[in-house]
Amino acid sequence: MDVTLHLAQAPDADALLGRSPLAALTGMLLDQQIPMEWAFKGPDTIARRLGADDLDAREIAAYDPDAFAALLSEKPAVHRYPGSMAGRIQQLCQYLVEHYDGDAEAVWRGVTDGKELRGRLEALPGFGKQKAQIFLALLGKQLGVRPTGWREAAGAYGEEDSFRSVADITGPESLARVRAHKQELKAAAKAAKKSGA
Repeated sequence: MDVTLHLAQAPDADALLGRSPLAALTGMLLDQQIPMEWAFKGPDTIARRLGADDLDAREIAAYDPDAFAALLSEKPAVHRYPGSMAGRIQQLCQYLVEHYDGDAEAVWRGVTDGKELRGRLEALPGFGKQKAQIFLALLGKQLGVRPTGWREAAGAYGEEDSFRSVADITGPESLARVRAHKQELKAAAKAAKKSGA
């Protein structure tokens, strides 16, 4: 894995996401209740605070939980909820150590079926169906991981020429289009809620 991603909108953070499977998974895990760029800068921030140029699942899994939470809480905090997200990142890393010998890329390496890959992603701590589908779409659209049926397994996120999620962001223009799509969804949900009230 060595591609250029544009999810953090910061060169060093994006470079790490493009070369590190664990950084990409961690960014996806962090991508909730905060702006996407903030979430995807998180892996680079964590690596720097650990004094490393990449994340190591074994190191994070074994890290003292209070110390790891403190590391994520340093200003600027890695997430709006640094303590709970520290725990989730450690759970993810512990799962990777237990099931994939600490190798994040092994989650998708050699998988030939999209449904199987989605199942593997859904099994990761902190990944539900939607997050798994978005990450699967990111793998297929930008990271060249395209097992048979990957687009179908990714659902609407796998559609070509869509602007639904991080899987579709390749620069500032596509970021703006994804943001606009999300705003439309929010407005529609709000209108539906009002009319149903």
